[in-house]
Amino acid sequence: MPLKPSTPDVRFLRMGGRLLEAIAHYHDHRVFGLEHLPRKGRAMVVVNHSFATYDIGLLVLAIYKHTGRLIRGLGDRALFRTPGLATISRKSGVMVGTPEHAQTLFEHEKLVLVAPGGMLEALRSSEERYQIRWQRRKGFVREAIIGQAPVILAACPQADDLYQIYNNPFTNWIYKNHRLPFAFLRGIGPTLIPRKIQLTHRLSEPLVPPPLPTDDKAMSDAVDEFHYTICSRMEALMAEALGGTPDPAP
Repeated sequence: MPLKPSTPDVRFLRMGGRLLEAIAHYHDHRVFGLEHLPRKGRAMVVVNHSFATYDIGLLVLAIYKHTGRLIRGLGDRALFRTPGLATISRKSGVMVGTPEHAQTLFEHEKLVLVAPGGMLEALRSSEERYQIRWQRRKGFVREAIIGQAPVILAACPQADDLYQIYNNPFTNWIYKNHRLPFAFLRGIGPTLIPRKIQLTHRLSEPLVPPPLPTDDKAMSDAVDEFHYTICSRMEALMAEALGGTPDPAP
């Protein structure tokens, strides 16, 4: 039997929308490049991942207000093992980030959101802020090619400034052994209240995937090349959002 997208909890989304409106006001959230989003049809929106994470929700709300489309997220399995986050994810319509779920959403012509860096990227210390950890994450690229879905990048580097996150071996141990989000951090002063800074998302032009290859070797080459294009463009977009120039792509 063909898979079907999960059904979001509409009441929960309405409540969450009101909360996100308040957060958007707190951070004077703005989005540039919404015109790049299709009004219909499939596409993949790819974002950087901060520890706060709610900046992604602000983007989802902005996309809904601009296009009327509820973007569907693909999430790390660890989300669904974390109390609280699991409930929020399910009720928001997020699905586990498997190839089957990705292609199901594309077959239903959905907008699909992915954060390739996942928790590994979210748990970076502030010493590594504004950096993406996508270099070894190629699954999302493969699914975009298979689904022939244009890729639109969304950069919000300022989200890494909401908290000061300290580098410590315990965070790494918890993630490596239990895949749980744990970090030593602070926001305003010694509290966990996020800093009141402006959050801005910048969206790229659609990056069109190459034609679907006909054999495994061609697919591997296509994934590598498109992955390099995506990572290079995202690093440039992050730098643009910060008002600087990008470092050379690794």
